[in-house]
Amino acid sequence: MTTTLSPIHRRSAFPAVLLALSLIVLLVGAGCATRDSEASVPVPDRVDLEDLSDLVLRVGDQKGGTQALLTAAGELDDLPYEIEFSTFTSGPPQVEALNAGQIDLAVTGNTPPVFGAAAGARASIVSAYANGGEGDRILVPGDSPVRSVADLAGRKVLVAKGTSAHGHLLLQLRGAGLSPDSVEMVFLQPAEAGSAFARGDADAWAIWDPYTAITQTTTDARTIATAAEASNGFWFGLASHDALADARRQTAIADLLVRLAQAGTWTVENPAQWAEFYGEAVGLTPEAADLSQGRSTRRPVSLADTVEREQQLADVFTEDGQIDPVDIEGLVDDRYADVLGPVVGPVPGR
Repeated sequence: MTTTLSPIHRRSAFPAVLLALSLIVLLVGAGCATRDSEASVPVPDRVDLEDLSDLVLRVGDQKGGTQALLTAAGELDDLPYEIEFSTFTSGPPQVEALNAGQIDLAVTGNTPPVFGAAAGARASIVSAYANGGEGDRILVPGDSPVRSVADLAGRKVLVAKGTSAHGHLLLQLRGAGLSPDSVEMVFLQPAEAGSAFARGDADAWAIWDPYTAITQTTTDARTIATAAEASNGFWFGLASHDALADARRQTAIADLLVRLAQAGTWTVENPAQWAEFYGEAVGLTPEAADLSQGRSTRRPVSLADTVEREQQLADVFTEDGQIDPVDIEGLVDDRYADVLGPVVGPVPGR
């Protein structure tokens, strides 16, 4: 499904000539991957951006996040190709669409890439983004006797399987000395889970922004844990292997990843303007938009700096019997490291 948003124009902070030079650096060296593990996804020969006027890049989105981000920051202005945005309820359906060749690129939370890799999905991590994890929370009704994660033992918890909230929940249970089997996990997508939580059909809900902010600003729900205490808070750009193996699509992805990084930086530098635009774009109240986007930004970071901590998350899923072992380093395709170098920073706290 494609949605049109009203753009807020601005002048790009990243000079066009530097972008062009970076793309040349990236693509002139094409023909061999930067790591042996990328051999199954060949790096095609260089293609000029001018040759992409008839290309439609298919991008997965969640609740308007990526499209709104790019539009607000002015990064959809003067595209040398077209973008078709498709909306998904969460990360796992995005990974399924990437695997099926239905989309070329998507940005997801930290857990869908792990579950996707365990299932053999034909997609690789190509970019990384960081936030503090404050928007990923475990909520309980205001009058609930549950005061801590340990109190969830024997209780029913709503969560979307394979999402960042699922990973957060497992990490919190582990930290409280509980096994996954000590709670009854009810796997529902956010819309269905929100309705179930409102009806009182469960004792807790593990969820992320903006759903967290919507619930916090419309109900008396309480927070008993946030991902800032347990998880890495990363978001990742995922590209399908078919797109990476196609010269024209991999060139368009390189350009779009730079635009995404610039847009992420813009939101951090312009929080009020971003929150206002985001709220109008996806239908949130100003209060919910301010709350969610004040804590759930996508700051672009070096992909190499995320591998170790993402591997730790993957290992938790394996140790808890959720998935087979996953090698995060083998899941990463760093062919865009050079082009993204000028517009990303280190992971906060390193």
